[in-house]
Amino acid sequence: MTTIKMNKSIVPACDFDSIEEFENLVKETANVKGIGAYKIGFELGLKYGLPKVVDVARKHTDKPIIYDHQKAATDVPFTGEKFAKVCKEAGIDTVILFPQAGPETEIAWIRACLKEKLGVIVGGEMTHPGYLESENGFLRDDAPLKMYEVAIQQGVTEFVVPGNKPEKIRKYREFFDSKKIDAVLYSPGLVAQGGSISDSGKAAGSKWHAIVGRGIYQAKDKKKAAEELSSQLM
Repeated sequence: MTTIKMNKSIVPACDFDSIEEFENLVKETANVKGIGAYKIGFELGLKYGLPKVVDVARKHTDKPIIYDHQKAATDVPFTGEKFAKVCKEAGIDTVILFPQAGPETEIAWIRACLKEKLGVIVGGEMTHPGYLESENGFLRDDAPLKMYEVAIQQGVTEFVVPGNKPEKIRKYREFFDSKKIDAVLYSPGLVAQGGSISDSGKAAGSKWHAIVGRGIYQAKDKKKAAEELSSQLM
């Protein structure tokens, strides 16, 4: 299942807690050609409930709604079914999982989401410093590759890679290519976190979606910001 039909797009990351601000952002940007989907996070989800957030978006767009639980798939395996049902009943199209709790949880959560006919995007490496062991983080440096490997074995073809680390994007893309899958990549960490859409887009290859938060929702003219960012897609 491919979440976004176009090969490259901008995905606004709606990481704020105002339903009015969310509706305004969707209303202003829904008709921008380069917008591929909307990503909502825990702030909107916890404050208003996913069904209400989806209903607000659906007044203005039929583009996919991606839910990023920040970070889902970090609990025990059986809870994946509960998560998947809640998301499906709310009208979510696709979920982002960061399976840092190990392969058993990752497999169970992916299978639960696919059973509910949800799209699944799996992340491995995050954008901030201090994440991997070589940067004084908790996770071994090869952990993201293991997360991606398990996801591929479960049929996942969509992945999150760090947008402010073009060299890592290139590394992961080469890994996906070696697995002979038609991978679709998504990248946060752009604009406000220092990542370049043009540089990261080149590293990511032909199927890539730029996840942009503050670069759009903090702009005075959100439509113009979305259009300008879309023009940078290569």
